[in-house]
Amino acid sequence: MTRQLVTSALPYINGIKHLGNLVGSMLPADVYSRYLRLRGEEVLFICATDEHGTPAELAAQEAGLPVAEFCAQQHDAQKAIYDGFGLSFDYFGRSSSPQNIEITQAIARQLQANGFIEERSIRQVYSNADRRFLPDRYIVGTCPYCGYDKARGDQCENCTRVLDPTDLVGPRSAISGSDDLEVRETRHLFLLQSKLAGEVEAWVDEHGRDWPVLASSIARKWLAEGLHDRSITRDLEWGVPVPADVWPELAAEGKVFYVWFDAPIEYIGATKEWSDAGNGDWKSWWYQADDTVRYTQFMAKDNVPFHAVMFPATQLGTRDAWKKVDYLKSFNWLNYYGGKFSTSQKRGVFTDAALGLLPADYWRYFLMANAPESDDTNFTWELFTSSVNKDLADTLGNFVNRVLSFSRKRFGDEVPAGREPGEPEQRLGALTAELLAEYEGQLDALQFRKAAQALRALWSAGNSYLEEKAPWLEVKADPEGAALTLRTAMNLIHLYAVVSEPFIPASSAAMRSAFALESDDRSWITADEARALALVPAGTPFTVPPVLFAKITDEDLAEYRTRFGGEPADAV
Repeated sequence: MTRQLVTSALPYINGIKHLGNLVGSMLPADVYSRYLRLRGEEVLFICATDEHGTPAELAAQEAGLPVAEFCAQQHDAQKAIYDGFGLSFDYFGRSSSPQNIEITQAIARQLQANGFIEERSIRQVYSNADRRFLPDRYIVGTCPYCGYDKARGDQCENCTRVLDPTDLVGPRSAISGSDDLEVRETRHLFLLQSKLAGEVEAWVDEHGRDWPVLASSIARKWLAEGLHDRSITRDLEWGVPVPADVWPELAAEGKVFYVWFDAPIEYIGATKEWSDAGNGDWKSWWYQADDTVRYTQFMAKDNVPFHAVMFPATQLGTRDAWKKVDYLKSFNWLNYYGGKFSTSQKRGVFTDAALGLLPADYWRYFLMANAPESDDTNFTWELFTSSVNKDLADTLGNFVNRVLSFSRKRFGDEVPAGREPGEPEQRLGALTAELLAEYEGQLDALQFRKAAQALRALWSAGNSYLEEKAPWLEVKADPEGAALTLRTAMNLIHLYAVVSEPFIPASSAAMRSAFALESDDRSWITADEARALALVPAGTPFTVPPVLFAKITDEDLAEYRTRFGGEPADAV
């Protein structure tokens, strides 16, 4: 049995994340991990907060807290929100952990020993107004390649080109806005990616051919432009310290590693955190891991270059047997009424506010049914309302409620017996097995929008069967036939409870708990079981759960649009 290692991009520590962050990495990783567990796979789902870098220092300063205290509070706040969304991490760590510091420094030592790190004197931007060196992302200006006027000094968000601060046209401080900048000399460590370019390209050629086009094209574009040596240290107080046993002078100057050097290593570090907490052996997943481990990464497109090229270069340069990604699932952006969600500009719906409005399953289903896989997609309150009302409330929730309520009213609190299945039940069973196979296939392929379509089709099949059989009429002339119809529909509800769990875990648990089965440890439904629809036998006690999904009213919609904005003109 393959062991499945799953990681999602690390959410940054400097604030609560918005829905675009959620759907671009953590949520699809959770859906996939839940699905794999249901299918009997051994899964290790790892994530962590990304805590180093200038934004963390500045956010702590704004909050009036020491940066370590600020990061600890923000980690707990983010973890509580992800728990609220039902994200089933096996471990949610911190990039500032002792484990990540230890492993990052060990990897740096290996790279140095192998000749892939070099100390260089460089000229770096210094802000006189801020009285500090400015790390890459805190210099903004116009991208020389695409003309985007809000490009950062490390990467252009618009064209995803990796930049150096000196590439920018009209550079200015992102902290103060001052253009009173000068270039001063300082010393830093460089990862000699140019010496590893051939190996990285060969690795991408071998492993990246099965990746989504979005991920493989970004990786190949970066490689085609040439893999340049990159500075991996910064002048900051907060970060993984440069080890004094190798670089004593730089350590004395307080140099720390660049956040994009240590953040991907935290996937390994967080696994060691998990291991040190009394769980399994972290090395069996990451170090000298054999072909029984399949590693899948989830991230938005702006993170792809660092994971598809820079992190593999780091791993390859150690000359050690680190596990590298097998499949990199990348996502485009979820926009808000045609404009970008923005943490800094507080535009769009943020995860804490979302949970304050509606239960997590509403958001989970909508986001995955509209996941930005092939292109950027839009969040609008109108689309969200339509999806919740039509798919969740009408198609699934109403089916569950009317089947169980009507059966209790007519036949009592146990699943009715009725006659043996007939031709309509056989047709329904064949269709259910077919749709379940489609659903499985799309999840296996990590095609989440198509998987959601197949799941919705499964729910719709139950409604079509109910309309065809019309037990509310059937019960008058043929009670045995009506009992069969309701028993079959209840088996569908149980099937929905099991297979919908990756998308809507809380609602699935409520559906499953409606039936007092002697043993209900079933993790999946096979095609034959789906065809037979007989896992909930006659005589099984049941209850009618509370309404699974309340509809969003016109008044609710108006309130949401007023509170969060809703017109396309609002997105700038």
